[in-house]
This record gives sequence, C-alpha cells and structure tokens, in this order.
Amino acid sequence: MDSMITFEDFTKIDLRVGTIIEVNDFPEAKKPAFQLTIDFGDLGIKKSSAQITTLYKKEDLLQRQIVAVVNFPKKQIAKFMSECLVLGAVNGKDVMLLNPENKVVNGSVVS
Repeated sequence: MDSMITFEDFTKIDLRVGTIIEVNDFPEAKKPAFQLTIDFGDLGIKKSSAQITTLYKKEDLLQRQIVAVVNFPKKQIAKFMSECLVLGAVNGKDVMLLNPENKVVNGSVVS
C-alpha cells in the first residue's frame, strides 16, 4: 500500500458500471491494448484504452459490463483520447476486468 486516503478522498471517485459496445485494436499503443467504447447510460458513451489483450479477445468483450472511474480528466494515448479508466485486477502481465456479478443498468454507481 503506497499511501492512505480518507473516506472523503474515496467519495470523490465516481465509479460506474458500463457496457462495452465497441472494441478496436490499438496498434499505436506502447503496450498491447484495445480501444473500448463503453455505454454508461445517462452519462453517455465514453472511450478508454485497456491493456487487456492477454486474457480477452475482442469478440468476448462486446456487451460485457465493466467498472470504470468516469471522473478523471481525459488522457491522450498516442492518437486516442481516453475518457475513463476501466478497472481490473493485475496479476503479472494479465489484467482481469472487474464487473458486476449480475447485469445492472448502465451508469449504476459502484460504492
């Protein structure tokens, strides 16, 4: 653990559930990644780059629900603008996506 945060710090993080609606290769990325387009319901559609190519195929990601931080500033990655941070558990070089156990409404708050 690098540093402690307060509960107030945690409440600033906007974690939401979204559904992946488009997946594209991202050959310009420094490390293998996909470009994801994610539907967050009332929050709209957001894009993200995710280094999840070792465990997932593009076709397996479509319509999959994920958890993401949606209130980070946009970040330029090569020629791609990432608008949210998709969350996953890191195990060596593999990243396993975090997702709800059952389907929920897109944009649902994670607390």
